[in-house]
Amino acid sequence: MAELAHYELNDRVARITFDDGKANALSIAMLQALHDAFDRAEKDKAVVVLTGRTGIFSAGFDLKVFSQGDPGKVQQMLSLGAELALRILTFPTPVITACTGHAYPAGAFLMMAADVRVGIDGPFRVGLNEVTIGLTLPKFAVEVSRQRLLPAYFNRLLVTGEMIGPREAVTAGFMDQVVDAAELRSTVDGIAAALTKIDPMAHHATKMRVREPAARAIRAAIDEEIAPGDYRSRSAA
Repeated sequence: MAELAHYELNDRVARITFDDGKANALSIAMLQALHDAFDRAEKDKAVVVLTGRTGIFSAGFDLKVFSQGDPGKVQQMLSLGAELALRILTFPTPVITACTGHAYPAGAFLMMAADVRVGIDGPFRVGLNEVTIGLTLPKFAVEVSRQRLLPAYFNRLLVTGEMIGPREAVTAGFMDQVVDAAELRSTVDGIAAALTKIDPMAHHATKMRVREPAARAIRAAIDEEIAPGDYRSRSAA
């Protein structure tokens, strides 16, 4: 099997590129690979750049897991995804997301949890379309969205499932800026290099002060709605 999440460390910047060769669905195996990569970045005390494959950041949670109807697998996938979003929100070093195209729900959750979010302009869609495919938005995802989206977009997009383009996604709060595709790498590299120069202890302490209410709300939502589980579990997907 090809490597799902490639890890590359250079000058205190860890680039995590996740690519399943298809739509970058956040399957159990993919989420476990991403947690492993973040384990490495935390050990390396590196600024993280999380990026997807060409044309798509992520298609969101793996719908096949939902359709197969195995409650244990569904719980495991949701737990892995929810814990990853919370982990990114509170990660000890800065996390940058480089959105390489479409970003469907679980991919959008990860972006909204990051410190800096850069995307590319083009005919791409970003948003939370659960209600259009018959899914109720998990409570943890509501809280992740609440701490980042503008109130008007938060109410409209979550309850209608509307997907929006990259430029409007900046206005809504999914991303901080969009650039031409050819400029994404250099833009993100410049941001990452600048972030290696900030004090990591002050960064994390301030992050926790700023995000404590959101982190508490997300933790409570996970504990209430998703059965407790060890996100580092390596049971087969």
